[in-house]
Amino acid sequence: MTDARRRSGLRIICRRGDPEVGAALVRFASWLRRNYEFPIRVPVYLSPRERVVDARGEEGAGIFFGPWDREEEPHIRMSTGDYPKELAQGGRDNALAAYLGCLAHEVLHYQQWIRGEVPSEEGVDDEASAIVDRYAETVARP
Repeated sequence: MTDARRRSGLRIICRRGDPEVGAALVRFASWLRRNYEFPIRVPVYLSPRERVVDARGEEGAGIFFGPWDREEEPHIRMSTGDYPKELAQGGRDNALAAYLGCLAHEVLHYQQWIRGEVPSEEGVDDEASAIVDRYAETVARP
């Protein structure tokens, strides 16, 4: 696929995930698109399950898949099934902030993939927290 025809951007697909989490992620994704580049489209699929599973069978709250073939689009999968539990434990803002942090974490893996790097966890959690903190300065609530 030529660069002129290649889709770009970050898209949240919330057909199956929790709608309140989906709405918060859509707002956050809009901010992310204004502040970061997404030269190859990366859809984010929300799952109603409490965990998502990658191709190796590992579970997590979020998973980034970056294909070897650069003609294929990468994607992110995120679980939203534990939102009611998170909401009861920490309140709306803290629960949604955790999902924003998860998306920021996976977007950082996307950025590593874009740069041709082997995905690494080193420093990703701190950088994801910093991204959410910058976003928090621009909004009243997640």
